Amino acid sequence: MRRLYLPGLAVLFICLVAAAAPLLPMPDPIRQDVANRLAAWLPGSPLGRDEFGRDVLSRLIWGARSSLMVAFIASAIAAVVGTALGLLGGWFRGVAEFLAIRGADVVLCFPPVLLALLVVTLLGPGTATLILVLSVLYLPGFIRVSFAEVLSARNQDYVEAVRALGAPTMRILLRTVLPNIAGPVLVQFSLAVAAAVVLESGLSFLGLGVVPPTPSWGLMIRGARSTMEQAPMLLVWPCVALTFTILAMNILCDAVRDIADKRGGGGAKRLRLVDRLLPGLFPPPASPAPLLDVQGLTVEIAVPGGVIKPVEDVSFSLSAGRTLAIVGESGSGKSMAATAIMGLLPPAARAADGVARFEGEDLLRMPEAQRRRLRGGAMAMVFQDPMSSLNPVHRIGDQVAEAIRAHRDVTAEAARREAVDLLKRVGIADPERRARAYPHELSGGMRQRVMIAMAIANKPRLLIADEPTTALDVTVQAAILELLAVLRREEGMGVVLITHSLGVVAEVAEDVVVMYAAQVVERGPVAEVFARPLHPYTRALLAAVPDGDAEPEGIPGVVPRPDQWPPGCRFAPRCAHATEACNAAPPALEGQGDRAVRCIRWREIAP
Repeated sequence: MRRLYLPGLAVLFICLVAAAAPLLPMPDPIRQDVANRLAAWLPGSPLGRDEFGRDVLSRLIWGARSSLMVAFIASAIAAVVGTALGLLGGWFRGVAEFLAIRGADVVLCFPPVLLALLVVTLLGPGTATLILVLSVLYLPGFIRVSFAEVLSARNQDYVEAVRALGAPTMRILLRTVLPNIAGPVLVQFSLAVAAAVVLESGLSFLGLGVVPPTPSWGLMIRGARSTMEQAPMLLVWPCVALTFTILAMNILCDAVRDIADKRGGGGAKRLRLVDRLLPGLFPPPASPAPLLDVQGLTVEIAVPGGVIKPVEDVSFSLSAGRTLAIVGESGSGKSMAATAIMGLLPPAARAADGVARFEGEDLLRMPEAQRRRLRGGAMAMVFQDPMSSLNPVHRIGDQVAEAIRAHRDVTAEAARREAVDLLKRVGIADPERRARAYPHELSGGMRQRVMIAMAIANKPRLLIADEPTTALDVTVQAAILELLAVLRREEGMGVVLITHSLGVVAEVAEDVVVMYAAQVVERGPVAEVFARPLHPYTRALLAAVPDGDAEPEGIPGVVPRPDQWPPGCRFAPRCAHATEACNAAPPALEGQGDRAVRCIRWREIAP
């Protein structure tokens, strides 16, 4: 909260001065005094007069009133309309989703200035026209933010409980869902106001906004441009006011965003208290928000004749300091889900649906530039084949140093020293000499350690390890897994471990997600899933693990291709418990406490 004080006071001061402009003892900002035009200083005019002899200080304060009024009104309209459309689209999906999201996409297709020119040509310049233009421009941001938040909230237990009570849809949306998405919407509102002040000034400067003689910072800059040589300070004052205001607002936006991202605790409790449909129904204040929260992730790949979905409706969450394992046979969609989260899908593939929030921000809808800053920094990935991931023509130390310098402003020498320290930290003997080696001069285990060193170079809070022990001998596998466990404990990062080995899962993970044919078929704590598997596929995987002298039981058949999935349960052709009902319709993922299973007969066949 302390981060809010200074920028909050600055923004509050600006707003109060602008609001009190009619009450302040200042000259009329419109009254002209041509005899004193361009005067540097006059009694009662400490900042001088402009090209028409109008008081500069008075016009600065009244200009703030105009700019802030336009920014707040336009942002408020965009927030109300955009949040409403996002709520309806995220809740009802279908036509409502299409209209909301595609409408936002259409607006984003138009450059702001081009759209402003179009509207001004049709309606004429003026404050009302400017508010309309800015409202339309910032509408897509609110639609996308609220839509993504509703997609996540609609599956929460407290929402399902209210729905089970038969509460009307609008009551659920307004009393239960809306308060719980208020944080991100508030952050978006603060960003929109700050951006609107800049855009209003720019459009007014171009003659597309506020109409003279109404004071505006953009109009002041426009007027001062023609008198720069005679009175250069006329250009400085509105620029300083605009810079100070935007700087204060941006710092305030950062603080509001950071506070809004810290979900859970008292804030979450206050939000839930808004919904008093049935006191005592909802769970106690939630634990801190998960580090990674994936809901309904679906990936589509365009193929001749249509699309295939190698990942469909995948949901899981990971808290900081924990390890979540994703297991399943080859072709189950494990790696594709991970690459979608990292934003590394091939060109033919796209994340068609769902959300993947990292520390509250949706990675799937994040601009590529912002996501690129996260990759290798706050979130990192270790691939299963380090030889293909390392550049064969560059030395190991240079590649680790490159990972450091890509995210931090350090000298080449400092990065080289840190690279050596990282190699030492991941257990590479004689790191100075190994830093000068090429990838082909290292063993498979050493190359994997180098990849881990590159991944942790910038202290990530999320590490995705895609089968990091594949093709390594048992001793090296154990060493790599122990290294990951140590780093997780020391750094407090969350780890997503993709693997085929159930033994690895039992050793290092707290939670497990079992995938088959692009879907999550079972999810839960490792100890509970291994002790009492609910899905036949999970039971078959456990039975296939060698246990002493007992002969492991294989699973007949193979994972079907995405274009050959059966109409019902995708595991039914290989399942010993399948019935005709299993082939009738796709089963839903049913939750039971912290467990989830995708099988219509799990209650009958569970041990």
